Amino acid sequence: MMMMFRLLPPSLALALGVVLGLAAQAQGLQLQPSQRLPLPAPVRTLQADFVVALVNSEPITNSELQVELQRALQQLSQQRRPLPDKNELTRQVLERLIGDRIQLQLANQSGIRIDEAAVDLAEQNIARQNQLTVADMRRKLVEDGVSVPQFRSQLRDQLSLTRLRDRELEPRARVTELEIDQYFREAQSNTDLSTRQINLAQILVAVPDDASDAQVANLQARAEGLLARIRAGQDFNNLARTDSDAPDRSNGGQLGLRTADRYPSLFVDATQTLAFGEVSGLVRSGAGFHLLKVMERQDANLPPAAVTQTRSRHILLRPGPQLSEAVARDRLLGYRAQIQAGQAGFAELARQHSQDGSAAQGGDLGWASPGMFVPEFEQFMNRLAPGQVGEPLVSRFGVHLIEVLERRRVETSQREQREAVRGLLREKKLDEAYLLWAQDQRGRAYVELRELAP
Repeated sequence: MMMMFRLLPPSLALALGVVLGLAAQAQGLQLQPSQRLPLPAPVRTLQADFVVALVNSEPITNSELQVELQRALQQLSQQRRPLPDKNELTRQVLERLIGDRIQLQLANQSGIRIDEAAVDLAEQNIARQNQLTVADMRRKLVEDGVSVPQFRSQLRDQLSLTRLRDRELEPRARVTELEIDQYFREAQSNTDLSTRQINLAQILVAVPDDASDAQVANLQARAEGLLARIRAGQDFNNLARTDSDAPDRSNGGQLGLRTADRYPSLFVDATQTLAFGEVSGLVRSGAGFHLLKVMERQDANLPPAAVTQTRSRHILLRPGPQLSEAVARDRLLGYRAQIQAGQAGFAELARQHSQDGSAAQGGDLGWASPGMFVPEFEQFMNRLAPGQVGEPLVSRFGVHLIEVLERRRVETSQREQREAVRGLLREKKLDEAYLLWAQDQRGRAYVELRELAP
């Protein structure tokens, strides 16, 4: 599978987020799934310019502050969050500007330099996230009052900040195996049922309220016979459809993913030690005898025990000087029509036309777990049914024609779960380390605050 479809490195996601004013705390910034990157807000300075702060003798002007304030307000509006007190928001934005200025000075003193190729790549990624060409994005920026040199300068600054923060903070975010073990111990000892979700399937052998002892014994023997058939290898869900007395038997007896506190306590007690796919012994309730299978288990504090994987293939066309995005879309629509009419096979067209490394495999991307592709690609793929070829999709990498081949549920390995926890702990450490480091840099700098405009 080609690495180009992986999620952007956190450092690049961080840089792009800061450029567009997505938040104030650098290490907490991430590209939000299902959300295109917004373009910068228009620059309209309505007040006379003056210095609002000095940072090691370098000024921050009111015009700079007003631009960043507009971006912050734009982001809050897009997220539909309530607007804070304007004076308080202004102070927060100014503090972020001061922190960034201090760190940019440190990056410059440390010899960090960003070449034009890195800025070009960041600009291309932002354009693709907004489903625009670079030329179209530049035109929109100019229309909104942001010059291209100004925008590229902001990109360069934020890439510098990212490299500095990665260098300073990465050594402080190492996670040991003992820390991972401790995390699992604490999460598994959690008794709050509202944080645990399970999906159980059941086979019910109903017992009438007025059943005699002999009838109960016969019904119990029937339930034990079903359990024996399951343990001999027969499919639980098929037996649920044919032999269960429960009203949910048509869907294989599945009761649905819900928090554990919404299940009968005897169901939770009977399955709490079972692994994914295991079946309980007989469970007696007022309704009769139940057989319960664990279809899915999730804990808010733990990685998922099982995930849905998708196998898909695609044809990628990369817009450029010789191929506009509109022409790429039209070509892919033509390929789609050929496939649906039976005039050509998807794999054949991928080998002939796809500009991705997967072309040699007929565009096959293999089995992919959640999070392996960039959000816009994954979300679109997840909406397709097996065998369905979607409309062309524009991602940050180009224009795709996607077909979903099949899906499956797989149990995540212990190694995969441990790596997921390592990532969670690492991000937490980065957040904590950034706050301490930024505060330390702020304390070392000379900062003179001037009076803000009313």
